[in-house]
Amino acid sequence: MSEENKSLNFIEQIIEQDIKSGKHEGRVHTRFPPEPNGYLHIGHAKAITINFEITKKYGGTTNLRFDDTNPVAEDTKYVEAIKQDIKWLGYDWEDREYYASDYFQTLYDYAEKLIHKGLAYVDDSTAEQIAQMKGDTRTPGKNSPYRDRPVLENLQLFRDMKDGKYEDGAKVLRAKIDMSSPNMHMRDPVIYRIKRAHHHRTGDQWCIYPMYDFAHGQSDSIEGITHSLCSLEFRHHRPLYDWFIQQLNIFPSRQIEFARMNVAYMITSKRRLLKLVQDGIVNGWDDPRMPTLSGLRNKGFPPAAIRTFCDKAGVAKRDNLIEYELLESCVRDELNKTSLRAMVVLDPLKLIIKNYPQDQTEQLPVIDNPEDPHASSHMLSFSRELFIERSDFMVDPPKKFFRLAPGRNVRLKAAYIIHCDDFKKDPETGEVTEVLCTYYPETKSGSDDSGIKAKGVLHWVEAHSAIPIVVNNYQQLFTDPTPLGHDDKDYLDFLNPDSLTVNEGALAEPFVAQTKQLDTLQFMRQGYYCRSADQNGKPCFNHTVSLKSRWKPKTQ
Repeated sequence: MSEENKSLNFIEQIIEQDIKSGKHEGRVHTRFPPEPNGYLHIGHAKAITINFEITKKYGGTTNLRFDDTNPVAEDTKYVEAIKQDIKWLGYDWEDREYYASDYFQTLYDYAEKLIHKGLAYVDDSTAEQIAQMKGDTRTPGKNSPYRDRPVLENLQLFRDMKDGKYEDGAKVLRAKIDMSSPNMHMRDPVIYRIKRAHHHRTGDQWCIYPMYDFAHGQSDSIEGITHSLCSLEFRHHRPLYDWFIQQLNIFPSRQIEFARMNVAYMITSKRRLLKLVQDGIVNGWDDPRMPTLSGLRNKGFPPAAIRTFCDKAGVAKRDNLIEYELLESCVRDELNKTSLRAMVVLDPLKLIIKNYPQDQTEQLPVIDNPEDPHASSHMLSFSRELFIERSDFMVDPPKKFFRLAPGRNVRLKAAYIIHCDDFKKDPETGEVTEVLCTYYPETKSGSDDSGIKAKGVLHWVEAHSAIPIVVNNYQQLFTDPTPLGHDDKDYLDFLNPDSLTVNEGALAEPFVAQTKQLDTLQFMRQGYYCRSADQNGKPCFNHTVSLKSRWKPKTQ
């Protein structure tokens, strides 16, 4: 491989070779072909970025095509959700929005063409009989008793199927290929079935529908797709797609497979994700614990971070497991640049500054984002009574505890250095209820030349102006990095019982109430949190990601 090609992934190498050879006149045309039977997930994000970024790089175009061949499972709500997710991710298919259902007549004509060539036949066998006749990887299949029906009889039967003369399941149309092929997909696959179901676009116009394997490759050809990019599980389907292209003598769209996005602690099976929704294990497809793009959006993941993650995960030929920490790192890096900072105390402990005037409140400036050289500031109230984080105070701390303890100094973020004089406890529980301190007036942040030292810096909120908020704390939905990778256990056996805990006792500076839904803040010293729908009349925030990776799954 030349020095020029070393940085290219294998798909880019193929495309550059095609351009150099003049194939398709140098045209690069891809497509993203989701089935509208569920919401997009993190695996789809990889397919989306690969398809759109490839054509962006080579001056090509990308179609959005819905492979809507199964009316029983499909719905317009999924169509709209998919379009929203792609746009949110940052991509635009412009006017190139297509549907496999746009081609139902053309696909039907293709099927008749195969019948005329003696390459397709109507089979009266049941689904169970067809499966039995196909054999397995060790046993060749057996020909159907209907395999040698005359062309004209097959043609009439197929037309009768289209005209609704038979019940669902009574007959199917199969391609006549090779019942002894080592590739099970080539053993006379079913290409049309009778299915009386209302289609979200064509209504009741059709009562027969093409199978996915018959519609998918031909749709690529109809649209003139030069490079059909898809994940590895379709590599065994490629010989079938090529066979259809050859027999129908249609545009030779080329399929290229890449490794799918397998992320630790996530599943990307729409069927299993649907079960989580239907069984009430999660609160819908957009639950922040879900690996769906709508779920990640509600969790506060920015689209730029997901694009970066897909880029860093790379384009490989073999499946591998990608660490969840890489995704978190991408999210954290992006939010560090863009998120405003706010003071929020998740587990409040009262702090009294004894020498601060009782009737005084002052306003202190707090920079919105120290990572942004052009960031503005907002004002934060400060008074005699504050709340700090309970974990930031210890009566008898270990040696390397650099927060507040009796006899120690700490700085209050954007305010003053304080000294802990005493504390109060609940006589019954022994829990600390109040910390008593004094402050050094000369140590005001931004103008401190007092020489007074403090090793730790604490966040805080002012007691009288602080507002109550609800915080949804999320962990991974599964405790095992590969919940689908166990023959002896079901993936539901690995559900994390602590995947959601709700904190209704947090207090925040008033500034957070000005945010709108899906705004993400950094709660100082805590992590990143995304504004959600209000709960019980309080602003609500979903935990997005900690300031550093710290979640460890419980062992089974």
